[in-house]
Amino acid sequence: YVPSQADIAVFEAISAPPPADLFHALRWYNHIKSYEKQKASLPGVKKALGKYGPADVEDTTGAATDSKDDDDIDLFGSDDEEESEEAKKLREERLAQYESKKSKKPAVVAKSSILLDVKPWDDETDMAKLEECVRSIQADGLVWGSSKLVPVGYGIKKLQIQCVVEDDKVGTDMLEERITAFEDYVQSMDVAAFNKI
Repeated sequence: YVPSQADIAVFEAISAPPPADLFHALRWYNHIKSYEKQKASLPGVKKALGKYGPADVEDTTGAATDSKDDDDIDLFGSDDEEESEEAKKLREERLAQYESKKSKKPAVVAKSSILLDVKPWDDETDMAKLEECVRSIQADGLVWGSSKLVPVGYGIKKLQIQCVVEDDKVGTDMLEERITAFEDYVQSMDVAAFNKI
């Protein structure tokens, strides 16, 4: 939408305004004519008239044409060109450095913090013994945390206990299976909260 040096080159090549039936061309001509005093400051680089337009159309304006277009520079390289030995060696070296750095980086261990609700059979269940049984469960990637007794109702309290597990080694299914195995003390177990660390 901004006039450029290309517009000025075409404007100067036209000897007279276009006829009225070519109203778009006439409007363009009058628009560019209004920039008469500013034409040197318009953006772009002024080229020969034959350099504008479709690439496959031969230049018939009388301007000399080069056999090779200066603007046809391949900035991104060509797939056909051979990669120099030095560039290939440098690329291989950098790839090897990247791979060695990547292999030395320690793997991130995914962990989760789980809050468990362990419910006893009734108000006569020994809660200290129940907690002792739960904490006796040992596994690689399992660390027991704090616990408390939470009233449920009718004098019954449930054990709420925190643990941190490595996701690849310990799952909630395994915990439930091992905790509910203490049938004398544990009625059921629920996961109250599960958070990724």
